[in-house]
Amino acid sequence: MNPDHLKIDIVKPVLEAMGWYSRAAEELLLLTCAQESHCGEYLHQINGPALGIYQMEPLTHDDIWANYLIYKDEIADSVSRWELVKEPDRAGQMKGNLYYATAMARVFYLRFSESLPEADDIKGLAKYYKKYWNTSRGDATVEQAISNYKRFMK
Repeated sequence: MNPDHLKIDIVKPVLEAMGWYSRAAEELLLLTCAQESHCGEYLHQINGPALGIYQMEPLTHDDIWANYLIYKDEIADSVSRWELVKEPDRAGQMKGNLYYATAMARVFYLRFSESLPEADDIKGLAKYYKKYWNTSRGDATVEQAISNYKRFMK
């Protein structure tokens, strides 16, 4: 996927409409997409459950709805507006609905109280990604996330 199109036509408008735009959030989502799906090359994980350009697992998606958005009506409404169809398998929309996947990825990161690193601090953003998205159980490294960000987004 063209990274400029992703940034200009998907990520920025979704974050602005949700009221959660910052350059740091934008860059964090671009880094997450670069690392997780090689900028949209994969819409579902090979031999795994993760879905969409951010490769969010359905269990994570469902947990966000059940244990976070249930208490955050305004945020839940802003995420729901990006759904194209109302279906029992909401998580499945992340494969083809870039707006919804982006909204869910942003909400994923909203759950943590730690402030985002500065937008130009790619190493800091990669560490943040590793700590919260990929976690210590994941295979990704900070160095790999930086490399993929530079490869696919710059």
